[in-house]
Amino acid sequence: MLRFPNRASLILSAAITFAAFAGSAARAQTPVQVLDAAALRPPAGARVAIVEFDDLQCPACAAANPTLKAAAAKYKIPWVRHDFLIPYHNWSRNAAINARFFDSKSKAIGDEYRDQVFENQRSIYNPDSLAQFTQKFAQGHGISMPFAIDPQGKLANDVASDVTLAQRTGIKSTPTIFIVTANGKGAPFVQVLNPAQQLYTMIDQAIADTTPAPKPTVAKKASGK
Repeated sequence: MLRFPNRASLILSAAITFAAFAGSAARAQTPVQVLDAAALRPPAGARVAIVEFDDLQCPACAAANPTLKAAAAKYKIPWVRHDFLIPYHNWSRNAAINARFFDSKSKAIGDEYRDQVFENQRSIYNPDSLAQFTQKFAQGHGISMPFAIDPQGKLANDVASDVTLAQRTGIKSTPTIFIVTANGKGAPFVQVLNPAQQLYTMIDQAIADTTPAPKPTVAKKASGK
């Protein structure tokens, strides 16, 4: 007789999968052959930034997220997050659309939603549990969730555009993380293959490479009497 897994077995399976992926997150990622570097630039006015391509259902992304968040706060540099959906994930597309909805309330709330999804990823196992989590998050921020979160499909199109951008860049897996610079003496972008071990050192180097040299001091001539 065909048996379908119950909720408990689904949760256990998800937890085992998460542990396996989270453990692998400490290992180096595969280097990316960048096809188009248009996305690998800091936002206007910034010399250094973190650029990440992630999937909200990716356990390795969840494992790396606290390190990225702490580094962006410590160095006060932009953290640009792009969606790159993994096709077999069953709720990450919904989560990405939800995050865009919260972005429309404020970018800070949208990013907090992403952080909270990563933090609670092990308890989110299908679209229904994601919807329950999202409703609770919205209530905690005094936001009423509409019946249709994306009636015109604009948010979904924005997510799809990010995926296309990732593919054009050459991204094939998540998380893929770069330190990008503007007007520096080093490479304009470098991939962070192991965030836990490399991120801070690479940001330090990027800041050093983009710090303007101090202007030479000119001795003032003493005025004669």
